[in-house]
Amino acid sequence: MKTNAEILRELLDSKPILKICGAYDAMSAKLVENVGFDAVWAGSFAISAINAVPDASILTMTEFFDAASKMVNVCKIPVIADCDTGYGGPNNVRHLVKKYESAGIAAISIEDKIFPKQNSLLENGTHALLSEKDFVGKIIAANDAKQNKEFMIIARVEALIAGLGMDNAIKRARAYEKAGADAILIHSKKHTPEEIFEFVDSWNGNLPIVVVPTNYGTVKIDELIQHKIKMTIYANQTLRAAHAAITRTLNEMIKVESMSEIKEKISSMEDIFQLQEMYDLQTNEAALEEKYKKLGYES
Repeated sequence: MKTNAEILRELLDSKPILKICGAYDAMSAKLVENVGFDAVWAGSFAISAINAVPDASILTMTEFFDAASKMVNVCKIPVIADCDTGYGGPNNVRHLVKKYESAGIAAISIEDKIFPKQNSLLENGTHALLSEKDFVGKIIAANDAKQNKEFMIIARVEALIAGLGMDNAIKRARAYEKAGADAILIHSKKHTPEEIFEFVDSWNGNLPIVVVPTNYGTVKIDELIQHKIKMTIYANQTLRAAHAAITRTLNEMIKVESMSEIKEKISSMEDIFQLQEMYDLQTNEAALEEKYKKLGYES
């Protein structure tokens, strides 16, 4: 049986670009799978938000790991885990790779900021970076720890976020490739994709390029493919959609006389039963009864 890491590699090889969607728990991950995305992004921003804490290295590795592993347990598509700065130094990264890989997670992403980090799109946020050498050490440690060569280490370059310029971003990406990263995630807070395209067009490496078009949401899939970008991550749209929908519904619920007034605006119980695969329980029980009979047990 193929591992999730092997499935992700095969998808990368067979498709011009992978569409990856963010999730924040098992239910949202299953919905991402059900509509046909290639993989799930277990995003630290979204997981922090559903715990109502800042995306600023507040939650522990265990809390992020638990959320990502629950996604793996319910999904057949690969899960890519956003691991922020790696939860510490090289030894911490070794530990997280062993733990995440053994849980069936297909890839991890670590970024070259210092700990504690702040969300890259935060207005007037602080975005100090590790030295190139120190982050290279984390990539080396990650590679030393992984057991399956197909397990992906995605190196997230934050130089453009930190305002260090294009030359610094390219220099870092090349160093991370040389250190053994399996893909480069280049991040930008610009509201148009030109900065990303400039990076990609200047990049002469051999690794897949990953982007997160949260701010430059007008970019089209065809444009990303033309620039040979291999993964696009819609990292937080599910979280924001859920936040908006729940807020609207609650504002209506508090005012109505009966819940029948909002019935058309929420999922049915049947929808949720289908998500939970409730009817499979009956099928499983019937199959078990048949096996009992074959073994000579009475119902």
